[in-house]
Amino acid sequence: MHQLLPTHALFITTGLHRSTYAVSKLLTFTALSNHGDLSYAALLFAQIHTPNSFTYNTLIRAYSNSPHPHLSLRYFNLMLKDDAVWPNNHTFPFVLVACANVNCMLSGLQIHNCVLKCGLGSSDSHVKTALIRFYLGCNVLENARKVFDEITDLDVVQCNVLMTGYIQLGLAGEGLSVFQDMLVSGIEPDEFCVTTALTACADLGALAQGKWLHEYVQKREVLVADAFVGTALVDMYVKCGCIDTAVEVFESMPGRSVCSWAAMIGGFALHGYARKAVDCLERMQVEDGLRPDGVALLGVLTACNHAGLQKEGQFLLDSMEARYGVAPKHEHYSCMVDLLCKAGQLEKALELIRRMPMKPLASVWGALLSGCRNHNNVDLAEVAVKEILLIEKGDRAEEDGAFVQLSNIYLAAGKCEDAGRIRKKIGDRGLKKTPGCSMIEVDGVVNEFVSGDVSHLHIANIHAMLELVSLYAIHKRKEPLNDLMNLTTLWLLDWGLWQGMNSEAKSSKDGNSSKGRSNHMLNLLDCQIMG
Repeated sequence: MHQLLPTHALFITTGLHRSTYAVSKLLTFTALSNHGDLSYAALLFAQIHTPNSFTYNTLIRAYSNSPHPHLSLRYFNLMLKDDAVWPNNHTFPFVLVACANVNCMLSGLQIHNCVLKCGLGSSDSHVKTALIRFYLGCNVLENARKVFDEITDLDVVQCNVLMTGYIQLGLAGEGLSVFQDMLVSGIEPDEFCVTTALTACADLGALAQGKWLHEYVQKREVLVADAFVGTALVDMYVKCGCIDTAVEVFESMPGRSVCSWAAMIGGFALHGYARKAVDCLERMQVEDGLRPDGVALLGVLTACNHAGLQKEGQFLLDSMEARYGVAPKHEHYSCMVDLLCKAGQLEKALELIRRMPMKPLASVWGALLSGCRNHNNVDLAEVAVKEILLIEKGDRAEEDGAFVQLSNIYLAAGKCEDAGRIRKKIGDRGLKKTPGCSMIEVDGVVNEFVSGDVSHLHIANIHAMLELVSLYAIHKRKEPLNDLMNLTTLWLLDWGLWQGMNSEAKSSKDGNSSKGRSNHMLNLLDCQIMG
């Protein structure tokens, strides 16, 4: 900026400041450059006698991703009031970004209408993509999908935007469905789409689809050479439980990044290979000349946590800034606090929190609170909850979680009166527990289950299998029951239970028949056991 001021002065002395074109060059630098100044850019804009679409768009774009996105909407309104200019395809994408950043759904809907009036709703790819991003950013999935479905000339960018949005909102299944539809439509996915699809497979635990994607990647050299795709493959296999395959993919990658090493370290940590995770810190420097970042170091700390390697974890936390140039952040301290708590050293964990160079976040105190629950330390639990409530004041989810944990700690310690007091407070707040869910992939189909839910298409078959497992578990301690297990195997082969879970929906008559057959099988098993 110190070089810009003399240039601006020269513009004024030579009369160039009257030229909209000349001033727009200064405006672009001050508004969009990393060394610019948005306040100065606003002053420059105010001096332009006849601003054009370019100058308006420059400020709208600059403010859309700034700490003050509402000013982007302000300049858009000024543009609408200016009879000499009209918004174009460069205007709307950034205005929609601003709307999403201020979470202003009403303004976004009005801008969508403006897009349609300008005739850009069906003709401009960038505007359509921006609309999808806006609705996803506001969690209005129905509108995002509607815009997507109305596009007649879909491209890979729009597919990836919708896929990413679904996954970020916890709807990985829908994201993977978009990828499958894209392939059917003949759109060739790029490395970003493949990476996103692999992320969806990892979130779902969909190993079959992940393996298919791996085969697809191997057929395209450009994807094989991409570090992001390779890293996504490693992450997918790790989260699907195939750590050996993840290692094979990692070792065969032609170019590994810090993210690749972080994914492999995280995989070793997840599967209990703490020593291998620690060894990766040295390997990545020797083999690829890379220094670990905060994510990789967090992975090693997590591995130490899972393996109970307290000394190694403490040494890494204390030396990571000096050895690797990475200052510990809240997540590193949270992990170390959790490690100390698991070792029963709650007082030492509290001391570590007190020594933190920054103010601890609720996540750090939450790690201590969890440790207090495991070791029934009421006094420290009360300290942790007090700190969490101060930090997260007004955040109902965090406050409710802290109250629930404190109530459980009171109960475990036999302090029923205190537990009742907290339970009453929880009831007065109207807290309702969100049911947990689990997913399992069978023959390429991902099945999702919620606690207490009976809506699954094959719930009768599932309950029958659970009863079989329960019967075996009850009697396993008494005798080997080899004959029983042989009988069960024969019935399952004949019954086709697992095939039924992935077949098309059957009629209610068929469903009743299956249920009757399962009951008959259980009766036979019962006779076999009792006999």
